[in-house]
Amino acid sequence: MLFNSIQFLIFFGAVFGSYLLVHKFFSYKAENRLLLVAGYVFYAAWDWRFLSLIFTSALINFYCGEKIFSGQDEREKKRYLVCAVSANLLILGFFKYFDFFAANLSAPLSALGLDPGIGALGIILPLGISFYTFQAMTYVIDIYRREMKPTDDFLDFALFISFFPLILSGPIERAKNLLPQITAKRTLSLDKFYEGCFLIFWGFVQKTVIADNFGARLVDPVFNGAASSGVYVLIAVYAFAIQIYCDFAGYSNIARGLAKCLGIELTVNFNLPYFAANPKDFWRRWHISLSSWFRDYVYIPLGGNRRGRTRTIANLFMTMVLCGFWHGAAWTFVVWGAFHGILLAVHRFISGKLPAVSGRLASKFFYAGQVFLFFNVICLGWLIFRSSSLKEAWELGRNLFTGWDLALTPHLAISLYYFVFFSACLFVVEFFQYRRNDLMYFYRARPAVRILFYLVCFYLIIIYGWSETQEFIYFQF
Repeated sequence: MLFNSIQFLIFFGAVFGSYLLVHKFFSYKAENRLLLVAGYVFYAAWDWRFLSLIFTSALINFYCGEKIFSGQDEREKKRYLVCAVSANLLILGFFKYFDFFAANLSAPLSALGLDPGIGALGIILPLGISFYTFQAMTYVIDIYRREMKPTDDFLDFALFISFFPLILSGPIERAKNLLPQITAKRTLSLDKFYEGCFLIFWGFVQKTVIADNFGARLVDPVFNGAASSGVYVLIAVYAFAIQIYCDFAGYSNIARGLAKCLGIELTVNFNLPYFAANPKDFWRRWHISLSSWFRDYVYIPLGGNRRGRTRTIANLFMTMVLCGFWHGAAWTFVVWGAFHGILLAVHRFISGKLPAVSGRLASKFFYAGQVFLFFNVICLGWLIFRSSSLKEAWELGRNLFTGWDLALTPHLAISLYYFVFFSACLFVVEFFQYRRNDLMYFYRARPAVRILFYLVCFYLIIIYGWSETQEFIYFQF
């Protein structure tokens, strides 16, 4: 059941209507039970068999959280922490990485004449497992760090794991942020409802108008091998950079909007990432819930920047490789993570050594140049990320730099038109959001601007909204 489907519209309408009635006549506990059932129904619409996996994850982390909090000494607390984290990673590792490791171990051993007896099992990857597993781990880790107390209601904790707006693709909420909202009475208001509707509406535009059109018209044909000229590769890579952003940010905005309608605030997951001028700023803006997760639960425990420059660079590199591997069981994701690890390390090494630019106008041009240059560097990473293999990434990269043909054919003209048109739809909105430093700028704008925004977006959906319901890209991660 996809956010951008008629089935979900009916589902949410039924859930929201029931939620309003329960909110008026019953306690917040009844609201929680309704949302828990809704979460399980929502997930079961994909595959009911994996409900047992979500329930098992909730049970393990709830039990270990209680034991960590009530432990008599540090060794006992650490024992249950290790047990919980290991169980989470084993479940995630089996479903997501078993076939990858089996294939990569079998090939070299077979080449040596050895039969490892390990074969791919063709395991189905449960939707959202990377997200709700990381979310569950924040609970036990933060209890161990004494940053929160455990909840004594298992069903409330089960809702924390299976809250339907975010179960499939996040944001990866911290237990100390979301659980207190679940275990307390919530306030519903028209202001929150209208804000939520704005986020849902803009998320639909990002997904159905920009991301889906870029994917079907510009990205997929090139990465599926239909075109290999350098100019088409360049357009496809630029288009994919915008596609994956609008696809994932669109999902996050819809998730935040749905939660707002229910009286729950979720983390902002994207904050104009392509306005970043360097790698550090980019990861403060891109998939914020994941990047901050790796910062707080991997990078800092490894030592962060407290043990000298060499160790800091090693920690950055290791963290980003793991971040890349989180995205999927493929070498392209590992190399993509390593690519960003190198960018962060280089930026840390040269930070503060660049010449200062004086003058307001000069500094603006210098910043714009940095943003443009860094966007192109990021796009090299997206080329690796989108490719189905390192071989394909190499071939497309070679064509990008050597296989140019600038003859303006009708096909190229149409491709350029679509790229410029849909890019402009995003850029105009984000330019005003950036200038005002307000992601909700068009929601708060004066009535004439707000009405124009809604009308334009409405007609874009009607005219260009992709007719077939497309899955969100991050469902595969």
